[in-house]
Amino acid sequence: MRGRIEKIFGTWKRWYGLRRMRWRGLAKAAVQVHVTAIAYHLKRTMNILAAQV
Repeated sequence: MRGRIEKIFGTWKRWYGLRRMRWRGLAKAAVQVHVTAIAYHLKRTMNILAAQV
């Protein structure tokens, strides 16, 4: 289980720029993490749907 979670966070850091936060403050950092999660899941969904066709 941990390996799957760590892989996702590694992808976020490597490909989506989460090595550093863009804004200061906990609320704004949370927004950045949520937007990154949405982008990751949209891309993953598109890849899964493309593989099924």
